[in-house]
Amino acid sequence: MGANHAATGAAAWFAVAGSGPLMLGWYPVHSSGLLIGAAVCAGAAMLPDADHHAGTISHSLPPLSRLVTRGVAHVSGGHRHGTHSLLGILVFAALGALLGAVRVPSAIGHLAVGAGVISLLLVAYAAKALRMTSDATWLRSWLLATGVAAAITVFAPEDPTWLAVCVGLGAAVHVLGDALTTGGVPLLWPWTPDPPRWWARNRVLRRVWQSNGWGGVPVLGRTGSVREWLLAVPVSLYASYGLVVAFVGMLESASRWLPARVLAELTG
Repeated sequence: MGANHAATGAAAWFAVAGSGPLMLGWYPVHSSGLLIGAAVCAGAAMLPDADHHAGTISHSLPPLSRLVTRGVAHVSGGHRHGTHSLLGILVFAALGALLGAVRVPSAIGHLAVGAGVISLLLVAYAAKALRMTSDATWLRSWLLATGVAAAITVFAPEDPTWLAVCVGLGAAVHVLGDALTTGGVPLLWPWTPDPPRWWARNRVLRRVWQSNGWGGVPVLGRTGSVREWLLAVPVSLYASYGLVVAFVGMLESASRWLPARVLAELTG
């Protein structure tokens, strides 16, 4: 489900980029980068579903989102095809790398224009999935997405590789999530090899490697199942924990910076 994908993306970013307790710290960033990355990664975790022109996120930022989903669906071969594969994940990560390198110097430092552009869509995707916006509030969608994208443009981490990591991670956890359902994914697309006959005759094995060449480990059952929601609860709690850690870190940074700034102003 869309909300669960978005929560999983945010949780994955907190785990990978956070340095607090219960966080891995593999790609450590500043507290503001932790918060920004969570918003982007939550949206990126919806990105593979941009291949569905009638899906939820196609209505997230009209008319731009509809144009994007129609284009992606045409290129990727339709829903749950190219975007739900290893190749799709690599393409999304490469797109993040290219846009992350687009930085423009300004009076307040380098502006992450490329990150801001892609964030306009990704933030709208996440907001739609989390039901922060609806079809009837398209203006709110644009205002929210534009505001957050502007903040990302100004306050994004200085290392441009963060966007590639963030977008690639979000896409990867989406594909992994879908691989845990009965539908499976075409992980090796455009190559979708058929299983041998002896494999297809076994009821258990053919759920892992399906007759259409798709595969997965369907431990969660159908999309929206009780098992999916049982997994979604701890994931959402962890994502909430990550938000608290990020906000606390930002407050601690502000408390160290503000007195020195005020003192410098007073002393000329």
